[in-house]
Amino acid sequence: MKLRNNIFTTLLLAIGFILHQITPGILGGMKFDFLLIFMIVSLLLNPKFENAILTGLLAGLLSAMTTTFPGGQLPNIIDKVVTCLILFFIIKYLSRIKINPVVIGLIGGLGTFLSGIIFLGSAAFITGLPVPMKMLITTVVIPTTIINGIGTVFIYGITKKAIKLSGIVLH
Repeated sequence: MKLRNNIFTTLLLAIGFILHQITPGILGGMKFDFLLIFMIVSLLLNPKFENAILTGLLAGLLSAMTTTFPGGQLPNIIDKVVTCLILFFIIKYLSRIKINPVVIGLIGGLGTFLSGIIFLGSAAFITGLPVPMKMLITTVVIPTTIINGIGTVFIYGITKKAIKLSGIVLH
C-alpha cells in the first residue's frame, strides 16, 4: 500500500476525529459521528483491503480513546474493524454500478447502522448495557444512521472536490 494512501487515510480520520469532538449535539443531543463518516469516506475513496484494515484499526483506537460509554474501549475497536471489513466487501460488490449520492448515502447509513449494532452487541457481551439494547437502537443507532447517511454524502462530495482541485492521485 502506498504511503500517500496511508497518509490520506490518517488525515481523513484525524479530521473526522476533530470534527466529532467539536460538533455540538443537534436533534436532542444527537450529532453527526464525523469519525465514522470519514472512516466510510476513506473506504469509498480507497477501496483496498489493506486500507480497510488500517482504517478500522485507527478509527477503533481513536474511538476507544474518547468513548464515554462505560467499558466501551474494546467494543469500539471491534466494531470499527468489523464494520470496515464488511463495508469493504459491500463497496467492492457495488463497484460494478455507478456510485451516486443515493448509493453513497445508503453506504453511509448502512455502515453507521452496522457499527452501532456491532458496538452494542460486543458491549453487551463484554461489559453489559446500561439500558435494553432495543431502546439504544431506537434512540441512538437509528437516528445516527439517518444523520450519518446524509452527512456521508456531503463529506464525500467535498472530499472528492478537494482531491480533484489539489491534484492528489490515489490508488
